[in-house]
Amino acid sequence: MKAWKHIGIFLVVALVACSCDVSKVKDISLTSVGIKYIVPTSARSMDAKLELGIDNPSIAFAVQEVSGTVRYNEKELAHFVTGPVELVGKSSQMYDLPCTITLAEGASLLDVLIVASKGNLKGLKADVDVQAALKKHGVVRAPFRFRDLDLHELSQQ
Repeated sequence: MKAWKHIGIFLVVALVACSCDVSKVKDISLTSVGIKYIVPTSARSMDAKLELGIDNPSIAFAVQEVSGTVRYNEKELAHFVTGPVELVGKSSQMYDLPCTITLAEGASLLDVLIVASKGNLKGLKADVDVQAALKKHGVVRAPFRFRDLDLHELSQQ
């Protein structure tokens, strides 16, 4: 009986400790955004590598997919999707994130070149959906949604 009591106490302490770290998930923030490169793969798609600054005061977890839409002056310009990346717990660091970009309906490569020729991200906004799972418990999944992110502001930080 004493063994079960000790196991029960251990489980309660472990759950409280985990919930303290997990409660900080809402404090995760995107601190910067940059583009390392963009390579056209067809007339309507490109491969790119993004550089993201992420402040994660919470526990380590895996981002399984990031997808979203980029707008320039409120016109849909492109849709993107990334692969997985693992975020280090209790850290603030830069992450490279490969992604595939597909031009939105009604957008052209010329639109992208015009934006790129400006040399900054002014006028670009994004809606982003993130699918994540706790690294220790891969079955616990959570969606994060960010709307109307000003990419120019994030690139200045």
